[in-house]
Amino acid sequence: MSAMPAAGALLGLVLCGGLLLTWSRVPFRRRPTLETRLAPYVGEVSSRTARRAHQATVRAVTPFPTLEHLVRPYIVDTAEVLERVLGGAASVRRRLEQSGSTATLQEFRVEQVVWGTIAFGGAVAASLVLVGGGSARSPVLLLLFCVAAAVGGVVVRDQRLTRAVREREQRMLSEFPTIADLLALSVAAGEGPVGALERVARIGSGELAGELRRALSEARTGAGLVQALDGVAERTTLAPLARFVDGVAVAVERGTPLADVLRAQAADVREARKRNLLEIGGRKEIAMMVPVVFLVLPVTILFALYPGLVQISSVVP
Repeated sequence: MSAMPAAGALLGLVLCGGLLLTWSRVPFRRRPTLETRLAPYVGEVSSRTARRAHQATVRAVTPFPTLEHLVRPYIVDTAEVLERVLGGAASVRRRLEQSGSTATLQEFRVEQVVWGTIAFGGAVAASLVLVGGGSARSPVLLLLFCVAAAVGGVVVRDQRLTRAVREREQRMLSEFPTIADLLALSVAAGEGPVGALERVARIGSGELAGELRRALSEARTGAGLVQALDGVAERTTLAPLARFVDGVAVAVERGTPLADVLRAQAADVREARKRNLLEIGGRKEIAMMVPVVFLVLPVTILFALYPGLVQISSVVP
């Protein structure tokens, strides 16, 4: 009997959600707005109308594109509410660019809404299981659990973006010594800085080579090469890469020697990676002591003492 109030509360929540969805799709509430009716005649499309038209071209973010297309208006509206509540659009755009993602701010907010919805659905399913098993006593706690799961889904998607930025920068840092050595060899062989950049960007692969290709393509479309290289430095928080870009930009502008500078920067990055690996190894060594002390050592002592304890218990009456 104690599970009946919780089950009733959850069923009431589901009923309220269904009624709200039904009310939002009632025909008289779907009348076109004034700006939508005037847009074809004035030759302008309002921001809301443009957003509605853009929904059909937005890429799917779930494995169920048909269902997503049906509920996309609600998802987009919820994403706009989420954007107003959370804010930080500039930070999100910067992290999206740093992660190498082609998603826009709106698409990222839609993904956050989808993640929060999935987490909320999982929490509701778990709550129903608890209610069916008679383990749940307070419907308020179950409701708070579902809300916390939805918030957790939104936060986890944001943390995953931050982790993607960190992993991409680590890959770029690991590629940097090789790229710098290739540039130094090309410059030492007689090529100019621009030709060396084009050669390395053409034969190279990876995140850093992709950034160089992007900078060269921006330079070909009208932006200056120095400005395009500065954009590479702005899209990352790595100090060695910023120094590398500054050195290449100075060499392009003033014609200063570049090979020795690139070799020195590559050597500095390799030494920094060695120190980082030693630090990680030291931390892992301490972590490896945990299973040894709390698992292997007690089992060894047990195997060593157990036969003696058996013999003593058999001798002592």
